[in-house]
Amino acid sequence: MKIILFDLDGTLIDSTKAIVHSFEASFKTFEQEIPQKSEILRLIGHPLEVMFESLGAPKSKVWDYVGAYRENYKDVAKPNTTLLPTAYEAVLLASKHAKVGAVTTKSSYFSEIILKHLKVFDYFDTIVGREDVKNPKPDPEPIIKALKDLNGDKDSCWMVGDTGMDMEAASKAGVNMVAVSCGFAPLKELEKYTKNIEKTPLEAVEKIVKI
Repeated sequence: MKIILFDLDGTLIDSTKAIVHSFEASFKTFEQEIPQKSEILRLIGHPLEVMFESLGAPKSKVWDYVGAYRENYKDVAKPNTTLLPTAYEAVLLASKHAKVGAVTTKSSYFSEIILKHLKVFDYFDTIVGREDVKNPKPDPEPIIKALKDLNGDKDSCWMVGDTGMDMEAASKAGVNMVAVSCGFAPLKELEKYTKNIEKTPLEAVEKIVKI
């Protein structure tokens, strides 16, 4: 049986407002200059600790900033997160033809809350988030863990994501990949990793189930 693994932000969900608001709140907490929105958006998909350090948070206090971010995020995540166009249909179709997983740098704790809120959680057979691995994407560890959770093999596994990190992780894990251009990475970046690029998650799943 096939396995289809989805990234979340930019692939299935849009939580941009919640993410930006929580970064702003975190920097305000420590009375630091708030980064430009464009700088925050440019880094979405990376682990929070990497994002904060890249945005100028003192390295020794990065996890304090992450804590403040999460404290705010828990209040703003649900009302400020939506499914991307065709995402529901993509997950539904995937669940009829494959085991389904989420592989994300977002915490699995918040991922579960959001997916339940968006009424798609029950279609997922596993969620691998930041706290579930030592090395997040672009390391292959999250994909390999998802494969173990689902008792699957690499040849039948597909990673669907919107960034080069998703594609790099898939390549390193030795699984198939389809990129979607509905997210945060420019098309030129995705083309560095694969020719399998679709506009929406539904188109990506439709391609996979036909193979």
